[in-house]
Amino acid sequence: MGKAIRDYYHQENPQDLQTETSISELDELPVAYLFRDFEEMNEIEQKALDLSYGKVLDIGAGAGSHSLYLQNERNLDVTALDISPKSVEVCKLRGIKKAVAENMLQFSGETFDTILLLMNGTGIFQSLQVIDIYLKKLYSLLNENGQVLIDSTDILYMFDRDEDGGVYIPAEGYYGELDYIVHYKGESEDPIKWLYLDFNTLKNAAENNGFKIEKLLKDEDAYLARLTKI
Repeated sequence: MGKAIRDYYHQENPQDLQTETSISELDELPVAYLFRDFEEMNEIEQKALDLSYGKVLDIGAGAGSHSLYLQNERNLDVTALDISPKSVEVCKLRGIKKAVAENMLQFSGETFDTILLLMNGTGIFQSLQVIDIYLKKLYSLLNENGQVLIDSTDILYMFDRDEDGGVYIPAEGYYGELDYIVHYKGESEDPIKWLYLDFNTLKNAAENNGFKIEKLLKDEDAYLARLTKI
């Protein structure tokens, strides 16, 4: 994805990304979508950006569109964090003053008033087996009166139903744990673990790690949640 973002910014023959998961077929993701402005973002993203305050950490920043809006339009102190060096390079070229290429679990030294995880922010948690590690890390990065704004989607709707309304879901593991694969210009990333969470499962995990949680917005099967320290 970082290579696609870099190609698009420099106009070096960019092509659409192709994505697929262990339960869905190949889908096109236009790279231009990652460069959209505030007016082109969905309601959940806009709500999260409107609610952001203070010193902000944007985890999984990608091309930096959320960070750029908060820095330039809201005049907030923003750090864009992404695991991809190419993505962070583009963030800096687009004018983001603070951009860091690092895994969030290794990132340290600062605390924040708002932590953003958008575009299925729970995906970065990978699986329920390790979600506590990520939530504890978020807790350590958050100021006492701070907030984590995170979105996800309950993907139960993607599974077949029987005549009585019952859902056919995998017998092993949580149904929101998927393998996610990105293809670009004939190259394919190794599958990564990607986690979609229904709100109640996120609520249980958050409360087990010292957070209070509230659902701020629901858009069909997607939602935006706010986590604050108890």
